[in-house]
Amino acid sequence: MKKLLGLLLAMTMAWPVTASAEVLKNVDLKGEIQTIASDARHDKDGVYKSGTNFRVLAGLSADLVEDVRANVLFQYNDAWLSGTEGNTVQNYWDEVRLAEANVVLSNLFCCLEATVGRQFYGDEDSAVMYLGPNHYVFGMNKAPSLDGAKLVYSDDFKTFTMLAGKLVTYTTVTSPAGGSSTVVDDNWTVYGLDLKLNLTDTLTAQVYGYDFMNSKYDAVRDEKRHNGFYGAKATFAPEAATLSAEYARGYEANRLFREGNDSPYMVKVDAALNMDVVTPRAAFYYAKGVVSPFGNYYPGLAIGHALVGNNKSFAGYSADGVRMFNVGVDYVWNKFVFSLDGFSFQDRTAKDASTWEADLVAKYNHNDYVQLFAGIGYAKYGTALKSATNFDTKDNTVGQLGMLIKF
Repeated sequence: MKKLLGLLLAMTMAWPVTASAEVLKNVDLKGEIQTIASDARHDKDGVYKSGTNFRVLAGLSADLVEDVRANVLFQYNDAWLSGTEGNTVQNYWDEVRLAEANVVLSNLFCCLEATVGRQFYGDEDSAVMYLGPNHYVFGMNKAPSLDGAKLVYSDDFKTFTMLAGKLVTYTTVTSPAGGSSTVVDDNWTVYGLDLKLNLTDTLTAQVYGYDFMNSKYDAVRDEKRHNGFYGAKATFAPEAATLSAEYARGYEANRLFREGNDSPYMVKVDAALNMDVVTPRAAFYYAKGVVSPFGNYYPGLAIGHALVGNNKSFAGYSADGVRMFNVGVDYVWNKFVFSLDGFSFQDRTAKDASTWEADLVAKYNHNDYVQLFAGIGYAKYGTALKSATNFDTKDNTVGQLGMLIKF
């Protein structure tokens, strides 16, 4: 009898393992490790400030059954736990965040793909909408996510995306005692539509709209219930050339899509010519106010990379807006890519003198998974930045070293 009970117990314990082995197929380890060290002078006293970012993203992706795939990804930040006493295992564990946990249903109703759960969203180079890990940007190591559902219909001519969910962002709060902690903000519900059209082999068009609804709306303090933006983008790419233009407009109101008379807007134009070894490029950015706090456009090592946290207006410039010109060139040699850029930053109405910046960046692609990068930027401050509270009145040099491992 004991042998029979033991056999039944062994079979019961072994069955889930066998069943799981049959269900879980094409299991892949995915993630990345990134570290960035930066040295810069950004204060009135001329004291150099330096720091290091460290982030690990690690998880699994697996096929459950036919047309169903599951993804889970954890992120860990701040390996040195700055300002934390003890450095115990619990201290490190408190820095682990769930970045992604979703299920992807393919061929839904024979034509749709649905992603349900916590996920990243958007284009990393977008000036208006991106939720995910930032690369090459010092001070942005906590990747925001979306808790929600994304539904995509795609064919050769169009891709239509519908989005609904809650934003999950992280803010570092410093206590009076000097320590710091991470606060999770999930007070914003987002709804979005995005339509991309392949008009010809060389011309694509995109229109989009996103509305963010504040769950902590307070009429007494005159807070706005809705924040959002909408826009359009066209890209012309004949052979080696690429030209794109984008326009977006923001709104803030108590009713959906009700704009004020002084709504923010932005225009962004990019051009590039890929000649294999050498790629010259140019960019123009013009913004009145702040269209979206979820953009991920950080031009330049010194000035653009000062846009961290929730401050998406150019540092040192008023909320009225900014204009930026950029010319650059990329040179490819073996596994190296060298980039030389020149920038001009100025207030939107051009009433103050421009801030000039020159950057030299080198990236070494060790293989398909490992990249080393280094850069140095020199900024000559104009009137607006010289009068800013947190900037030195003298010129500024910024250095950056980093490593990115993807797997």
